[in-house]
Amino acid sequence: MPDVHGGRQDRSRIAGRVPQELVHKHDPAEVLLTDWTTHGGNLHTVRARWPRRHSFYQPHQGHFDPLLLVETVRQTLPLLSHVAYGVPFGSHLVWDDFTFEVEPQAMLIPEARADVVLEAACTDVRTRKGCLASMTMHLEVRLNGRHAGSARTRFTNHSPAVYRRLRGQRDLAETYRRALPPQPPLPPATVGHHRDENVVLAGTGRADRWQLRADLGHPVLFDHLVDHAPGMLLLEAVRQAAHVYSPVADCVVTGMSVSFEGWVELDAPAWVSVTPTYGDALRAVIEQEGGTCLAAEVAVGSVPAPTAEHPAVRDGADLQLSSRLGISPGPTEVLCPGSAEMA
Repeated sequence: MPDVHGGRQDRSRIAGRVPQELVHKHDPAEVLLTDWTTHGGNLHTVRARWPRRHSFYQPHQGHFDPLLLVETVRQTLPLLSHVAYGVPFGSHLVWDDFTFEVEPQAMLIPEARADVVLEAACTDVRTRKGCLASMTMHLEVRLNGRHAGSARTRFTNHSPAVYRRLRGQRDLAETYRRALPPQPPLPPATVGHHRDENVVLAGTGRADRWQLRADLGHPVLFDHLVDHAPGMLLLEAVRQAAHVYSPVADCVVTGMSVSFEGWVELDAPAWVSVTPTYGDALRAVIEQEGGTCLAAEVAVGSVPAPTAEHPAVRDGADLQLSSRLGISPGPTEVLCPGSAEMA
């Protein structure tokens, strides 16, 4: 089945998928998760299968895109929120912070199918009136049994009424009418992509600052209607900025530590800037109308040679997250809301 970018969609990810509404996607072909198990004590196992090709999270030199791991984690958050913590549909899950790291050597695309297992441990689980208000989730990710990466995130859950109080009464049709048209993209090769439509940065005449491109017709980043720039668009903007600016040849982002500090609106310019910090690390900031919306520390490295061997399986690959993290349910209270919806 041809995809909207003119390529071929990998149909293996359609069979055995979880329902798309559980991962907040409209297109079932974009669902990566296949099933899940809840063990009790806030421990969960989620399984996924990665396509060998993807229209947006494209492989490079025989390795999976690190942002494919991030999207797999992102889909896990609403899945577990709904099936394990009773979050009703229509609620809004909002990121406070998000950290991930990948092991590039472990991201080599296998000859056989790519089965992914995420071991999730939820801590500091807080409720309000019997409904999930916020939690921290820790995840370890394995690709065909080998450690591929890890992630940690804190997010909050808001009912439609609370979300309207946070964001105001917004008409989506009006939001889309007022949205800025995307500016001409940077050359795709400079940001680690192959197609203009996948570039989320526009030039400004500076080597360390770009304008965010929000193409509301993009079938992956804007899979459904939203009233602001979604979290995955912002993470992709940071990744692409690191590719442009990185001093590392054949750059690959190996990790980020991100703080979401404000909503990014669709009807005003947003600016992405990067500065070096130490070694090959970078600091990225997304700003809009004089305020900081996102701040991130970004680790970069070089893409491993496609002939590199897989790393050895770690001792204790089936990580005992409960003992390592000291899981206990949190007190019943509400944290301050974050400022970037993950969907």
